[in-house]
Order: sequence, then structure tokens, then C-alpha cells
Amino acid sequence: MAGPVAPRFGESMSLKLAGVFAFVLVSVLAAVPSAQAARPGFVFPDICCYYNGGLVRTVVPPAAFPNEGLDNFYVVMGQEIFGVVGVAPGASGYHGGHWKFHSVTWNVAPSLLTSEAAILAAQASGDVSVTRVPENDFLCPIQF
Repeated sequence: MAGPVAPRFGESMSLKLAGVFAFVLVSVLAAVPSAQAARPGFVFPDICCYYNGGLVRTVVPPAAFPNEGLDNFYVVMGQEIFGVVGVAPGASGYHGGHWKFHSVTWNVAPSLLTSEAAILAAQASGDVSVTRVPENDFLCPIQF
């Protein structure tokens, strides 16, 4: 009689252990917060920025990556589309949207700046001040 009872007991124990394992797994997954990168203090609309006079857009929402920027990103105060990027996909030196944040403020009446060259020319003439803000660096791929 021991033969037929033993398989049932073993099956019953396996089911109980599987149930306990599933319960523990679900409990752990529910208790662990999801990993998500912090977001910077701004979110882009559909159109993100200017690149050499043209418009580019974002692919995903930006994620904060303080002090990690590689490519120049300028925020020009007073412009409706405030972002200006120094490189874009297909350009030499584009690093996939790892942006080095620069704040651009006007010293004269503002005008539209749509390229890195225009910002640097305005800075050289004293029309704008450009301030590097590494704690605002972020990751956000762009496309045309």
C-alpha cells in the first residue's frame, strides 16, 4: 500500500512548494520599486529643438544624467522652441543624445537662434551669456 500513496504525497508536496515559490516571487516583485531613470525638470513637446536651422524631435522622454553630457544642448531663454543642439543623428560626433546642458540668456533684445554657430556668434559679440550647467545634463535621443 505504500507505493500508491507515495506518488500522491510527492505530487502534493511539489504543488505546495510551487505555490509557495510563486507566492514569494509575486510578493518580492510587488515590493521592489520599478527601476526608472529620473526625469529632468522639463519635458519636450513633439518638436524638441533646432539643429542647424532645421527642427528635430525627441524619440523618448528625457532622463536625467547629471554630469554625463557629451554633446552640446543649449536652452535659449525666451524662445518658444528653446532647445538648440550642436549635433544630430548622422553628424560626426553624435553620441545618441547624451546632452551637455548650457543655459543661454540674453544681454540684448532677444532674436531667434537656431544653430550652435548662431549661439556661439551671439556669445562672441556679447549678445548672450552661455553658462554650462552640468547637473542638468540628460539623455534623450533625437531624430529628424
